[in-house]
Amino acid sequence: MGLLLKIFIPLLGAALAFYFYSAPENFNEEMLRGKRVIVTGASSGIGEQMAYHLARMEAHLLLTARTQAKLQKVVERCLELGAASARYISGSMDSPSLPEELLREAENTWGGLDMLILNHIGQSGFTYFSGDVGHVRELMEINFVSYVALATAALPLLKESEGSIVVVSSIAGRIAGPFTAPYSATKFALDGFFSSLRQELIIDKVNVSITLCILGYINTESAVRAVSHVIPDTPAPKEECALEIVRAAALRRREVHYPPRAVRTALLLRSLAPELLESIVRSSYRLENVRR
Repeated sequence: MGLLLKIFIPLLGAALAFYFYSAPENFNEEMLRGKRVIVTGASSGIGEQMAYHLARMEAHLLLTARTQAKLQKVVERCLELGAASARYISGSMDSPSLPEELLREAENTWGGLDMLILNHIGQSGFTYFSGDVGHVRELMEINFVSYVALATAALPLLKESEGSIVVVSSIAGRIAGPFTAPYSATKFALDGFFSSLRQELIIDKVNVSITLCILGYINTESAVRAVSHVIPDTPAPKEECALEIVRAAALRRREVHYPPRAVRTALLLRSLAPELLESIVRSSYRLENVRR
């Protein structure tokens, strides 16, 4: 009986989780009309595409990223697409002053904030861990600490509006594959922090939702450049990925998995047969193309 329970309980949990995340939900673009939204990492990739979707839904947008010229073009496009308003602040997310600057702009311009989408990322190679602890510290500052800093700064305004925090993470934050040790560490940290924070908000009856985005291989320029020589899979489209994140945020979902079938299958295997999953991952890579 004990062995049966050990097998049955994980299977039941996985089945319930699959049903929950697959259940049909009613999304209406009007949910986001007039909402005041900050998007980080918005000059390219998934962040840029989220900005365009939100613009079509007539949201107010405050975008941030490192490259001012790219941000200017994204803002112009957002206004063309119908954004209620669109502006930007350029800067590096590891700057300790940027969170307060963004939130001050949101409060002065809009009088508040409805949604914070944390999407920026630092650069990290797809390779064997070299022992460079300094790089781990730098990446943790951008990929994790800055998320915490901006979310912390935004919480007072989000509590007032009963708003939402969206954390764009990765399957590498649930399943640690090879060649991504520093990156994976930052994503595991995001999962731990924001999952814990969600419970504290529930305990305190604070109506601020937290949506964790568990993403697989997406066809952003940075991802394709980093891993296409090692991973033979076809990446999923960033435009559709961005729309799924926006929908999940509007519906205040706990998590979004994209691409859904690949991510959910990997998470299920991690629960039922972790060693088998790791073996499949290792055998699927072109190891001869990985530089040490």
